[in-house]
Amino acid sequence: MLNKETGLFHIPVTIMRGGTSKGVYILESDLPDDREKWDDVLLRMMGSPDKNQIDGLGGGQSVTSKVAIVSPSHRPDADVDYTFAQVSVDKPIVSYKGNCGNISSGIGPFAIEKGLIKAQNDKTSVRIYNTTLQLHNEQPCC
Repeated sequence: MLNKETGLFHIPVTIMRGGTSKGVYILESDLPDDREKWDDVLLRMMGSPDKNQIDGLGGGQSVTSKVAIVSPSHRPDADVDYTFAQVSVDKPIVSYKGNCGNISSGIGPFAIEKGLIKAQNDKTSVRIYNTTLQLHNEQPCC
């Protein structure tokens, strides 16, 4: 989290391609508890606002400036909760209103990789609750 000496955040992330988009996948538990601080953290992490995002993980295009925030679900009908964040490249704006199907396709593998879901022998199915759209999705993967 926050290093009080440097003022910098240390946040473990996974950079993964989902379909035709590249995104940063983060465990919600690695973000500040105060959701109002998320925008500042995500903007800084992606290098926004800067049309090249040269100082961050973004790729200078909207298809490479996306974040998936994942947590174990407390809902009985889901394994994980997923919040999508679109980070503007050249403006200090983070939108949590939309979704990206490409980034969504990486939620199952990310959840398994991070130990949120235990992989099964043949095929693992992950039940995802999209907090942004309040939709359920079952994703067969791996």
